[in-house]
Amino acid sequence: MSEVADPMALATACAETMWASDRASQSLGMVLESVTPGRARLSMAVRPDMVNGHDLCHGGLIAALADSAFAFACNSHGTVTVASGFAVEILEPARLGDLLVADAREVALRGRSGVYDVTVRCGEKVVAEFRGRSRSLGRPVLEEQR
Repeated sequence: MSEVADPMALATACAETMWASDRASQSLGMVLESVTPGRARLSMAVRPDMVNGHDLCHGGLIAALADSAFAFACNSHGTVTVASGFAVEILEPARLGDLLVADAREVALRGRSGVYDVTVRCGEKVVAEFRGRSRSLGRPVLEEQR
């Protein structure tokens, strides 16, 4: 669906196109560290405005980081793809100053539907596990900015 033939170049171009308009991820201070076909890694430092009444990182923000990594992984093939649902398990707390890293990987891609797993870590500690389901909308990511 795209004029970019090399899968790695396509994944990079799609990530750059998406990142340019991703105000949500940018406003949370996320950093797009890497993207390859079916995979993505984003990081986010836990800021003072991200902690809840228990002085822990708000679980919704951990889910947001995982969701963003999921989005970049499932759009890496060149077709606009959105979440059709996800589940997230918070396994350990994250605290002010922690650097969270979300690694997303494609588990299955069949037709217009996909399944992706995302592990969120702080160092070696697994903070959350996320499973996302995707649905392709059938139009090229690289035409979104045109």
